[in-house]
Order: sequence, then structure tokens, then C-alpha cells
Amino acid sequence: MTKNKNVEELLQKMTIEEKVGQMTQVALDVVLKGDPYEPTKPYAFDPEKLDNAICKYHVGSILNVPTSEALTRQQWHYVISTLQDKAIKSTRLKVPILFGIDSIHGASYTKEAALFPHQIGLAATWNRALAEEVAAVTAYETKASGIPWVFSPVQDVCRNPVWARIYETFGEDSFLSGEMGKAMVKGFEGDDVSHPEKVASCLKHFLGYGMPISGKDRTPAWIPENYLREYFLPSFEAAMEVGAKTIMINSGAINGTPVHANKHILTTILRDEMGFEGVAVTDWGDIKYLHNRYRVAATQKDAVRMAIEAGVDMSMVPDDLSFADHLLELVKEGSISEERLDISVRRILKLKFDLGLFENPVPSESGDYKMFNSFEHKMWSSVTAMESVTLLKNENNTLPLAKGKKILVTGWAAESIRSLNGGWSNDWQGATSDEFAKGKPNLLDAIKEVADEEHIDFAIGSKYDEIVDLEEAIEKAKNVDHIVLCLGEDSYTEFMGNISDLNLPQEQIALAKAMIQTGKPITLILLEGRPRIISTIADDIESILLGYYPSHDGVGAIAEILFGEINPSGKLPYTYPRHANALMTYDHKHTEAVELQGSEIPFNPQFEFGHGLSYTTFEYGNLMLEKNILTPEDDLRISFSIKNTGNLSGKEVVQIYVADDYASIEPSVKRLRAFDKIELEAGEERNLNFSIPIKQLAFVNAQNEWTLEAGTFRVFVDGMEASFELKM
Repeated sequence: MTKNKNVEELLQKMTIEEKVGQMTQVALDVVLKGDPYEPTKPYAFDPEKLDNAICKYHVGSILNVPTSEALTRQQWHYVISTLQDKAIKSTRLKVPILFGIDSIHGASYTKEAALFPHQIGLAATWNRALAEEVAAVTAYETKASGIPWVFSPVQDVCRNPVWARIYETFGEDSFLSGEMGKAMVKGFEGDDVSHPEKVASCLKHFLGYGMPISGKDRTPAWIPENYLREYFLPSFEAAMEVGAKTIMINSGAINGTPVHANKHILTTILRDEMGFEGVAVTDWGDIKYLHNRYRVAATQKDAVRMAIEAGVDMSMVPDDLSFADHLLELVKEGSISEERLDISVRRILKLKFDLGLFENPVPSESGDYKMFNSFEHKMWSSVTAMESVTLLKNENNTLPLAKGKKILVTGWAAESIRSLNGGWSNDWQGATSDEFAKGKPNLLDAIKEVADEEHIDFAIGSKYDEIVDLEEAIEKAKNVDHIVLCLGEDSYTEFMGNISDLNLPQEQIALAKAMIQTGKPITLILLEGRPRIISTIADDIESILLGYYPSHDGVGAIAEILFGEINPSGKLPYTYPRHANALMTYDHKHTEAVELQGSEIPFNPQFEFGHGLSYTTFEYGNLMLEKNILTPEDDLRISFSIKNTGNLSGKEVVQIYVADDYASIEPSVKRLRAFDKIELEAGEERNLNFSIPIKQLAFVNAQNEWTLEAGTFRVFVDGMEASFELKM
């Protein structure tokens, strides 16, 4: 019997109440003792609440963690088993619960699971194979906890670096995001999502979430539709191509319409045009927000009607059962048809069958998960960090440092685990990282381990936004050969990370300036979720390493790169701004960077998208195009040579950009169209060939249609350039 036949047979047996229940998702706290906003610790199930949610309301999905902190594998199995036992033994149709969790950079809500660099760091590797492996390990360790569904990867393209969630994304470019997201979906789901080591993925957050005009989370975005289609859709489309099972909806509003109430985006684009057949789930409380935040719905009941009509399948309510009550009323009064429920419930049931939940609702606690918390899994965190850490500046080859040098490590980030792990680490904001990761190495520990503790001194100098013992740091700096300055951000996520100033806090800048005044050479290490502006100090610092949020399992890579045990190969997945009011992306329009009346050209970032140095050198040459005149049926075939001209083996991210010289819509100065990461031994030379489908050079015109136009184009590889003509 096929899964589709199983779905239809089960659907025919369901009452309206049971269908509404399948579309309802609540937080775990709803069925635990205590108030959902102030859960009782230690957590415990409330039998009456559990019976009410699963037996009376027929709730089909539950998410999140009890008491808002990570559980052990054994605790997770107790939670999942309790829920599934109730659903299977105490309900008429025995439909299993679909449990979802935010496994954002590893199974981050399971204690002892491997933690990886956040997605922005993964993007900095530009390594598809590594992205797939990270997702595969995350799937394994999440499934080892009995959980079959993860809210990852984030396919939002971040076009505003002020936004607090940039570290959860793959950066500012839709092509890079699409390729890395595609790899992660493969790692999560594999060829068979019901496999004991695989989970369903969830692409977040459809659509246009990464460009709030103010930079504040969940604030309005104003995005023309042709821009929305060209710059935001492709990253989702790429990940959907390999079978992503679910998507989560953008919490924000675009052009005045909340996406949760936008039928054009959720049905016309997502379903009719893109052909997505999976489940569309809301974000946290977002149907309610149509009424009490966006004020487009006069009542909560009307908010439910608007969201269901727009195309929502499942409501992350999450803290009560009001959605089910309102939806049931709407169906009974005829405002929403039962046939409309069937569309969503069919998708939800199919997902549960695809995941094998009917046959195996709770993976075995002991199972075959011998690799959980293994050295091999945590090694992938270290490897990812090694390839993500980005050497932004290295004046006079200051790095790598000699191990015999006397070094002062200063700055609060050297001792902070929160600044390694970021948000979504044990708890939502990562606020308990220093506690739950107690005993794990911080950056100072990692440096001491690689360089020998006797050569390392430490003075904090400043906290995140507070001067602390600055004079001690100045005094200690007199007796060392080199200063390692550790600055950056604390952990945060979503609106809790909103800021009004992209500059680093002035207290951290004050420490940096004090260290510069000592005259000693300085290496700046940045641990941050977004590119905090450093223009007042960057020119006076010899070397700069960007670590992003590498995780406590990946921190050793920074120390190894600092002392030359690893050759850095990370490249920026975003444009690093120089000024707070100059936040252009690399693919800006020509008019954004035009020189007027002798003024400075506005596009002058601190570091460009794709930038990253190595301890070796690479020389490109012999750029050739197979044809200089092409048609829409052709591929753009490119060849060139690359040679490692230094004394060390190294990895290089080969990047190919294409510019459309003239178009009916103002073209970008260039767009990333292909990339690969290769490794070359010292002295090794290789010839590379790339083939780019001409259709990939299309753009979305004023009529919101993808189009190719005849004209001239330029190809850029490193410092080389070649031209071709497209004839229609």
C-alpha cells in the first residue's frame, strides 16, 4: 500500500476536529505542569493538560524544550515516548505526534551533542561537502534524541548587516546561500528521510525576512516584487530542488502585508509557481500577531481565517489551544471549507508517513547511535571552524605567530563561551553557555594550549560595554612581544539582538586604542554574529582574524591558525562595512557607487564579499572563454589556471562573477555565478573549467518575469576579466 493511499484512507476517517488538531502545533510547556511562561523546574507532565491537548484537541505537532534549556538524550526519549504513547494508545486514529526542534548549529538542545560554527561561519567555508556533513551529524544527533524534524537551514538572504539574525544565515548572496542550503538539506534528509539517522528539514523563513528596512528584527520590509523574486527566491528554490520537506514562514511584513496573511507569496508563488508540496508552518505566534502586532485582523479569529486562506498548513500557536478553537468555529460557520483543511492535513499526514512515524514513532533510546557525542562528530566542528575562520588582514605577514613570543591576550571575548556559541545554544539566547559548557575551552584556554601557557599573559581590559582594569592591560602590554585583542559580541538572537549602532561598543574600542598606543603589534580576533564596524581601529592593527561564532567545540581552530598549525581559508559571505551609513552589498547597482563632483566613491567597505587571506599565495592566469558569442541555448564555458606560488599547501575558494553591461532593469555591478573550494600543494598548478548555464544570467524584469536580454557581459576571476556577447 502506497503512502499516498495510506494518507487518503486516514484522511477520510478524520472528523473536522481531528483535522484541525493536525494543523495545530503547541510548545511542550502547554502539556507540562506550571504556567507556560513560567514552567515548573524540574519539568513534569501534567496528565490533565496532556489529555486535553492530545485526546480532546487532537494536537498533531509539538515543539521546543521544557524549562527552555537543553535535555539529555535520555530525557528527550522520555518526553517523546510520553507524547507518542498518549497519541497512539489514547486516541481513536492513533496518529503520531510530529515533534520539531531548533537544531540550529548542531543538536543544540541536546546536552553533550556536537556544536558547530553557526551558519554564517559555515558559509565562510564555501565548502558544500562540509555543509552536507555538518547537517548529517546534526541529523544523527537530533534523531538520537528521538526527534524527527529540525527547523533548519535558514535560507534567508541577509541584505542588511544590522539584522540580529545574520549569523543564522549563509550571508548576503542568493547563489552561495542556495548552494550551501541545498547541501544541508541533503545532509539532513538523505535519500530516505525515514532512515534512523535522518530528519526532515525546514527552510526558514519564506520569504524576504533578511531585509528589514530598519535592521530591527520583525520590522517592516519594503521590497519590490522583481527584487524579491531575483534576490530572495533562488536560495529557497535551490534547497527545494533536493526535496526539503517543510518551510517556515517569514514573521515580518513586506510592503505592508504580513507574510502570514499573504496569499500571493504563500500560494501563488510557493505552491502554484514553485510547486512546493511540503508543509508550511508558521513561526512562533505569528497568526496571533496578525491581530495584536500587525493590526490587519480585527480579532484573533479573523487572524486565523486570513492565515489559512493565505496558505498556512500548521500554526505554531504556540502557548495555548486558541488556534484550534477559532479554526473549528470558522469551518462550522462556513468561512473555511473542510476541503481547505484537507489540503493542509494531507501534507501533514504525508510528512508523518514519509518520516516513518507510524511504524517507528520513537527511535530506540539505545539504538545504533554509538557515534553520539563522539570524537569523530566533534572533529567536524573543528574542521568546519578551521575552514571558516577568515584572515581579513595580515600586514607584513604578522601571522602566524612564533610560539616562543611573549603574548598578552586581552579583551572579554577571550574568556567568554557565549561569544563562541552565540544564540540557540542550550537555551534560546545562549545565555547559559558559560554554565552548560563549563569545563569546555574558551579562546584563552585554546591559545594557551597551542602556545604553551608560560608565554601567555592575560588582562581583561574591558567587558562587552564596560571598561575593566584597563590600566592593568596597558601595564602588562609593556612586557610582551605581541598583543592578541579579543573583541566582539555576546550571544543573542531575534529581537533580543536588536541594536541601534553597528559600531563595536565604545568601551571595546577604547581598549583597542589603548593597546595601539603601546606600539606593540596587535592581532585582533573578532567573535561576532554580524560585522560590527571597526574602522576607527582597523588601519592601526597589523592582523585581523574573524571567527564568527565558532562554538566551543571549534574554538581550537582559531588558536591553531593564529600560530600557523592551520592555514586559513575562510572567505567573507557578506560585505564587511566601513561606515554605519554605507551598508551596500557587493552586488549593488552602479548608481549606488558613482563618483559625483569629486566626492569619495561610496562603495568603500572595510572588506569585500569573498575576501579572505591565506598564509600562502595563489596566482591566477590564462582566463579563456570557449565562445565569445553565445545564445540562450549555450553554456558559458570558462577555463583558467591557478598556481600555489607560496611555500605552504593551502585551500582557495575560486569565485566567478559575471556582470551584465546593460539591461532594461539597472544591473548589478557583478553577481556571483560559480564557485568551488580546492586545495593545492606548494608549487602545484591546476587548470580549472566551469560551465554556467546561460539561463543563470537571467534577471527579473519590471513585469516580474525572468528574462534574458541580448548584450555584452563580462566575466571576472580574481583580477582577470573577459567579455562575451549574448545574441537572441
